[in-house]
Amino acid sequence: MQGRLVLEDGTTFLGISRGAEGEAQGEVVFNTSMTGYQEIISDPSYCGQILAMTFPLIGNYGINPEDFESRRPFLRGVIAREFCLTPSNWRSVMTVGDYLKENNIVALDNIDTRALTRHIRIKGCMRGVITTKDTPREILLEKLQKAPHISEIDLISEVTTPEIYTLENNGPHIVIMDLGLKLSIARSLHNTGCRITVVPASLNAQDIMELKPAGLVLSSGPGDPQMAKNAINTANELAGKLPLLGIGLGHQVIALALGGKTYKLKFGHRGANHPVKDILRDKVYITSQNHGFAVDEESLPVGISVTRRNLNDGTVEGLMHENLRIITIQYHPEAYPGLPETFPESTDSQYPFNHFLELLKPV
Repeated sequence: MQGRLVLEDGTTFLGISRGAEGEAQGEVVFNTSMTGYQEIISDPSYCGQILAMTFPLIGNYGINPEDFESRRPFLRGVIAREFCLTPSNWRSVMTVGDYLKENNIVALDNIDTRALTRHIRIKGCMRGVITTKDTPREILLEKLQKAPHISEIDLISEVTTPEIYTLENNGPHIVIMDLGLKLSIARSLHNTGCRITVVPASLNAQDIMELKPAGLVLSSGPGDPQMAKNAINTANELAGKLPLLGIGLGHQVIALALGGKTYKLKFGHRGANHPVKDILRDKVYITSQNHGFAVDEESLPVGISVTRRNLNDGTVEGLMHENLRIITIQYHPEAYPGLPETFPESTDSQYPFNHFLELLKPV
């Protein structure tokens, strides 16, 4: 079956349907990762977006039951140059196309993803529609002009956990506010020995304090951080009362809660090879990233220091407020390659979690 991707500026790409039949709208973005497509597709931070993978072959090791980052995919569509129809891996249980069909996600391949990526890099992210229907192009463009921009949509309420749940352990009690939590964040903290309670994004400061946590984590998630009104208010109220750790969207939310500002990047940072310098430790990490907004460094109030910086464009990748016991990370420190027992050096980006645990200790 034929399919189309139509951008709001009228640019059209023809392809072949590999997912569900239908039509979906969203902000069109690209990710440059060579592997990890299962984790990427199931990352809730892609909610409201149509994702284009730049690596030319996606799905060659299939889909397995263990590597999902959420209960289901929340993105609106997936674009690839080619989806592998015959994956080969001992853990594989289905193809990417079958997984997307099962979850009602429209997907196309046979798309010139190189041309699409270049277009987005030049023009910036824009709204698009992915469709297998024969709707006239003019009508699709009308729909796109009326569609809200991603900064106008509350996406957090769609991805957050509907109820509180706990990962038991004997260590410090950490509450994670789920703004679009990647499950590997919770697993990484749980693996340090912490007892983890994941709560919906709607909980307020009083609700969280009643759980008697040793610290609060504001998770990654989708959309414009300025739409996370409750999370901003909660972080503002709890700053100084609890140690805070912000990751991804949580990093931006904490910056807003402390009086800073954020802005939209032209085409975002989405990939697995972004170099970030840790200013405090004088080290450079190759990081996994997925975000379309950044913290405005000039807007940061006195007391907040920049601890990490993106070496590609100089944007803020980490903050710290020593007196308030707050640290934030823009990239994903839980997304390290390899296995700790085989490649111990591959866990170097676990450092932010260890730093956060130090903040939990009585002063």
